[in-house]
Amino acid sequence: MPQTNQDRQFLADYFDRLARVNVLDEGLIEKIAAARDIFVTAKQQGGRVAIIGNGGSAAIASHIAIDLAKNGKVPATCFNDGAQITCLANDYGFEHWLAHAVRLNLRSGDVLVAISSSGKSRNILEGVKAARELGLKVVTLSGFLPDNPLCSLGDVNFWADSRAYNIVETAHQFWLMSIIDLIIGKAEYSAN
Repeated sequence: MPQTNQDRQFLADYFDRLARVNVLDEGLIEKIAAARDIFVTAKQQGGRVAIIGNGGSAAIASHIAIDLAKNGKVPATCFNDGAQITCLANDYGFEHWLAHAVRLNLRSGDVLVAISSSGKSRNILEGVKAARELGLKVVTLSGFLPDNPLCSLGDVNFWADSRAYNIVETAHQFWLMSIIDLIIGKAEYSAN
């Protein structure tokens, strides 16, 4: 199918949106470095990083947990097991299942990373609340409105200035991957 000017214009705008969200300024550098320090400190103290999200953010959580543990050598997990989700959601309600997963699985010295594009997902907010009750460090990633409920609940708060799900989720994954590569100290390395 031949490209049209409309295709070019759409893609130019789309790529520009992602570029605007990913401007590397001092604030973003400080947040990435601070999150790296929180992850490394958790590892040094025998803790681990748990990453939570819904839908696409849950997929990002799985990907980051694997790469953080395998490549970054920081113990990490996510709560995406279907049996755990359905058990806890059935027993406590969907809005509260993550809070119970946090209480069952995390301990002092662990870290919670909470991802929500809107920053309004009730189960994510309840998971963060449970983490705070346990005294855990929290890193948040959100988008859409700058005053969303999740945006100020963490020790480090990333916010993607976009209302487009795919742009927000791409920024979240990119920022989390940059933290892993900052831990490793290089961008290119063997997958083995």
